[in-house]
Amino acid sequence: PVKGILRNTIYQHFVGGTSIADCSKTIQKLAVRNVGTILDFAVEGEERDELFDATCAEVIRTIEFARNNRHVPFSAFKITGVGRFDLLAKVSEKAQLSEEESKEYRRVYDRVESIFKRGYDLGVPILIDAEHTWIQPVLDDLVLEMMERYNKDVAIVQNTYQMYRHDAIHRLKEHHRIALDMGVKFGLKIVRGAYMEIERARAAEMGYPSPIQPDKPATDHDFNEVIRYFMDHLDTIHFMVATHNEVSSQLLAQLIDERGLPHDHPHIYFSQLYGMSDHITFNLAEKGYNVVKYVPYGEVKTMMPYLFRRAEENTSVKGQSSRELKLIEKEVRRRKGK
Repeated sequence: PVKGILRNTIYQHFVGGTSIADCSKTIQKLAVRNVGTILDFAVEGEERDELFDATCAEVIRTIEFARNNRHVPFSAFKITGVGRFDLLAKVSEKAQLSEEESKEYRRVYDRVESIFKRGYDLGVPILIDAEHTWIQPVLDDLVLEMMERYNKDVAIVQNTYQMYRHDAIHRLKEHHRIALDMGVKFGLKIVRGAYMEIERARAAEMGYPSPIQPDKPATDHDFNEVIRYFMDHLDTIHFMVATHNEVSSQLLAQLIDERGLPHDHPHIYFSQLYGMSDHITFNLAEKGYNVVKYVPYGEVKTMMPYLFRRAEENTSVKGQSSRELKLIEKEVRRRKGK
C-alpha cells in the first residue's frame, strides 16, 4: 500500500516514469515549453555487481536515447549507481585495498569509462552527480582522468560541485586550472548541496571540522560568486547552474544580458528538478535561455532514497510549495482582473 500511495502522490510529482519510454510524455510536455530534459536513472545504494552492470547498461541507453532526441541535450548518472559506496570511501581515503577489492574497483572504473566512451562516441555530454564528501576524492580523480581522455573537443565529461562545501570554490578553480593545463574543455554543474545534515552529523561524530559552510548566506555568496567566475571564463568553461533560487537565476540572466550574449549561449544552461520551481524554469525558457529539467525515472522501490530526499530536502519543498501557491494565486488574480 505504501508504494501505491507514493506512486499516486509524491512519485507522480517528482518522477518522469518507470522507464525511458515511460518518460516520453513528460519530455514532450516540457519540449512544448522550450524546456529540455535530462533523464536520470535514479538508482543508488546498491551493493551487487549484477545490479551495477544493469545500471551501467541503463545509463548507456539514456545516452543513446539522447543522441536521437534533440529535447534531451545531456545524460546524467551517479557513480554510486555503478560502484559500492564503501569501496569508493576506501579508495578515497587511499586505504590499502585487498586483491578482491582492487578487482572490484577495476570493474567500477571500467563501467564509468564505458559510459563516458559512449557519450564521447555519440557526442552526448554527461553530468556526474556530486556525492558525500568522504567519497568525493575518488570521484574527482576519475572525472579529471576522463576529462583528459574525452574532453579535447567537446565538454563530454562534466563534474558537479556542491557550493555548501566551504572548499568548493577552491576545488572548482583548481580543477579548471588542471583542465586548462591538460588542454581540454571544462564542463560542470553547480548545486547548493543535498546532504548537509548527514555531513554535519558525521563530522561531529568523528571529530573533524565540518566541510559545510557555516550558514546559508555563506553558501549563497559562494554560489553567486562562482557564477561571476564562469562568466569571466566563458571561453573555457561550459556550465550549468542547477538552482531553485530566484536570486541566483536572476543574477545569471542579468549577467548574460549585461554582456550582450545570446540567451541561448551554448556554454550556459539553467536547470531545475522536475516537479520543483516551474515558475523559474518556464519564465527563463520563455525568454529564450537554455533550460533543462532533471527528470528522474525508475521503479517506485528504487526511487525511495531520491523521493525521501526531495520530500525532506531541508523543508525546502514545503517553502517551495507555499511560494509557488502564492505565485499561482497571483496569476489567477491577474487573469480575473483582465
